[in-house]
Amino acid sequence: MRTITQHTFGGPEVLTIVDAPEPRPRPAEVLVRVKAIGLNPLEPRLRAGEFPLLGPPPFVLGWDISGVVEEAQTWRFRPGDEVFGMPLFPRAAGGYAEFVAAPALHLARKPASLSHVEAAALPIAGLTAWQGLVDLGGVTEGDRVLIHGGGGGVGHVAIQLAKARGAHVITTAGGSKRAFVEGLGADEVVDYAEADFTEVVGDVDLVLDTIGGDTAWRSLDVLRPGGHLVTAVAEEDTELIAKFEAAGRRFSGVGVDPDPVALRGLVDLVDEGKLRVHVAETFPFERIADAHRLIERGHLQGKVVLTV
Repeated sequence: MRTITQHTFGGPEVLTIVDAPEPRPRPAEVLVRVKAIGLNPLEPRLRAGEFPLLGPPPFVLGWDISGVVEEAQTWRFRPGDEVFGMPLFPRAAGGYAEFVAAPALHLARKPASLSHVEAAALPIAGLTAWQGLVDLGGVTEGDRVLIHGGGGGVGHVAIQLAKARGAHVITTAGGSKRAFVEGLGADEVVDYAEADFTEVVGDVDLVLDTIGGDTAWRSLDVLRPGGHLVTAVAEEDTELIAKFEAAGRRFSGVGVDPDPVALRGLVDLVDEGKLRVHVAETFPFERIADAHRLIERGHLQGKVVLTV
């Protein structure tokens, strides 16, 4: 099979296509013939060596996959089933490949209404949003929820998930994305280039932070007493944690992990017409370097996906 690997840290040019042995599924696993691979902002950072999640190269990046079961060592799926998921994260899953062996519990049946490209864009973004808003945040009807970066991969799913749970949704987004996030259900949109969100937003029950840095710090100013910051990017900032706790606000960091219950919850929302996935651009397998360059430029609307 073909796989995309790297033998050194560096720029997108270090990603190379090589032939590798097809993986063999273990008991309780399936072999998936991959049709599409969702890309995430984390992956260019790992490629560049910004932090050692996978250790030193060589390694194969990638977690978000959608494809067809080729072989099953489990009763949960049969050959021919269309599946998607985020296997093994944060361990290496070898997702940038034509075949992936994955635990059956880390996959779900692909919704019929989603293409493989759309399904591959959902797992990491969707599970991050679910674990942040539902598992940690406990968002319920009537809550005021502020989602930073509503036009991005996690943010655009989070808007729809919060709306499905009956929340009043406020989001920060660039002016060019206003129509997009309003179409997803955002009740209020703050253009971060035109206004300081701390001056126009207040009395928030929960903030979902996908930006970090100064944005996470300033979110304290918009939370009501007892309000909750859930961050996907600053979860280990001890100084930030101490500041929120001293102010009587709650702080949680969400580090996404495989979750069959949440994955099926996302499938249910798709099937009910309450969740759609936006793909900003697709690239063929051979143009992985170009896909990484696009992600590194930032300000994407939705997700980037490789087709196999």
